[in-house]
Amino acid sequence: MNKMKILEITRNKMKDLVAKYNIPDEKVVITAKVLTAEEAIGNPEHDDYPLIKGKERLMQSQFQGSKGVAFSDMFGNFSANLSEILNMELKNNFKKAIFVATVNAVLRKLNSIERTEHCKNNDMIICASRVCEFIKERFGSPKIFLCGLQPRFAEKLSSEFEIKITDMDKANIGKEFNEAKVMGIETTDECLNWCNLIFASGSTFVNDTAENLIKSRKNIVFYGVTGAGPTYLLNLKRYCPCGR
Repeated sequence: MNKMKILEITRNKMKDLVAKYNIPDEKVVITAKVLTAEEAIGNPEHDDYPLIKGKERLMQSQFQGSKGVAFSDMFGNFSANLSEILNMELKNNFKKAIFVATVNAVLRKLNSIERTEHCKNNDMIICASRVCEFIKERFGSPKIFLCGLQPRFAEKLSSEFEIKITDMDKANIGKEFNEAKVMGIETTDECLNWCNLIFASGSTFVNDTAENLIKSRKNIVFYGVTGAGPTYLLNLKRYCPCGR
């Protein structure tokens, strides 16, 4: 990656695609009604996911019938033309979530990406059950930095790998998963220096932390639906086997 901001690179690549395919400048409806926890992930067996705890919400963008979502800790209603969204100042997490959700929806419409809507119910258990094999097949037995706590991933990964975990939610700090303790984001540099593989939430594209992770030049995989579009445009790896 060059010195441009990651989302600016994403924006420029998206503008090129819009011009290439002559996509009409129609209104994009961002439904941050906001998606309720049940609308977003159904009724999973566990109740410790950020959406259920109320720390984040899913912003949903619709473009010509295709939907894209993005996790954000800032949310609300929004409606604008596609060009307005692609050119707006990304000054806070609300605007960044709108931008990322819209990128996901448009790329889904172009059939460039899949799985831009969140999995539901116990899909998250199925997803977590496959994650260790996914990593072993591609990276062997790495030391893993789990950036952004997803409890089912933390349980599985910590049972088979050495891992360090960070999270922005202070309520999660100190929680333990097979002796791996959740730490604050102030330990990010320590984790980056230690790890062989970064396994990061796609919401890092919204909360401005993806930049530092990518520039570390460590092996990196982004998990979940939020990063669908950015990872495609930036040629990065994503793990999201059960998204819809």
